[in-house]
Amino acid sequence: MTEADLAGLGVHRIAIPIPFAAAGGPVNVYAVEARGGGLVLFDAGLGSDEAQAALAAGLARLGRRLDEVERIVVSHGHVDHFGAARFVQERAGRDLPVHVHAADAPKVLEGGRGFAVERPAYAAHLARLGVPAEVEAAVARSAGRTFALARRLAEVAPLAEGDVIEGRAVRLEVLHLPGHTPGLVALHEPRRRLLLPADHLLERISPNPLIELDPDGVQRFRPLRAYLASLARTRALAVDLVLPGHGAPFAGHAAVIDGLLGFYGKRQARLAALLAGGPRTAWELCAALFPAAHPSDAFLTVSETVANLEVLEDRGEVARADEDGRWRFRLARG
Repeated sequence: MTEADLAGLGVHRIAIPIPFAAAGGPVNVYAVEARGGGLVLFDAGLGSDEAQAALAAGLARLGRRLDEVERIVVSHGHVDHFGAARFVQERAGRDLPVHVHAADAPKVLEGGRGFAVERPAYAAHLARLGVPAEVEAAVARSAGRTFALARRLAEVAPLAEGDVIEGRAVRLEVLHLPGHTPGLVALHEPRRRLLLPADHLLERISPNPLIELDPDGVQRFRPLRAYLASLARTRALAVDLVLPGHGAPFAGHAAVIDGLLGFYGKRQARLAALLAGGPRTAWELCAALFPAAHPSDAFLTVSETVANLEVLEDRGEVARADEDGRWRFRLARG
């Protein structure tokens, strides 16, 4: 199925520029023609001037306008996916609903949560992982710049597993697929065998399993464990074409998932090999895995490291101990 075929079904991809090299390319906004003649947006793109102009221009190329948007469905609470939602509301001239899963709603609401607004809790958590103070400061500066690219929302509408978006020629079912974030949702069209997974499944990169702290500063959500379970569910879906959150549509979703599973298996084997030399902090292991990473990317790299360590913990292969306020990971004794 080509993008022209998708257009015939009333599904249009609009690529939006973003300044994040690690994201896998421009972020995709999907404009779905609704039965009544309006539009539903799956994601809204970034809130920068350039991105908002690209969204308006993309709709114009389709012969459509922002004031035809009836509602926005946000796949997950990252700025490149919800950042332009308030812009769309303003251009539409009304408070059109923005639907977000409850687990990600705090990321997009005014006064909500996240690194930029909960720095003390995240700083303390990163310190337990062995991250140096100067690296945490670089992470905070980077987070501040990132969160400035989105305006948060006064309210959101609910979105849950099993909800349906009725298009002119498609019927998109909401799937809750936690992992990349706790509240990530995908859209599945079983009859047309289409999947819109946002960042849950990308063809050429692995989505970051990011550290997520609860309001009390404790990390209970284990993103990679959740992600692997969601991948297993995704692999079993009837899908001929994937319309991802970044990059062009692709086929062969099962092969892509198998490649991801192999990638994570190799990363976990590398961590086990590093720990064979003795206990290490997550930061020490992170530095070994990503020796060329810039300090401002440390939240991504240390999140990736910890997520894989948690999988090894769950399998009983690795244990952690608190030593003077820092966690050290070691191979578990058999």
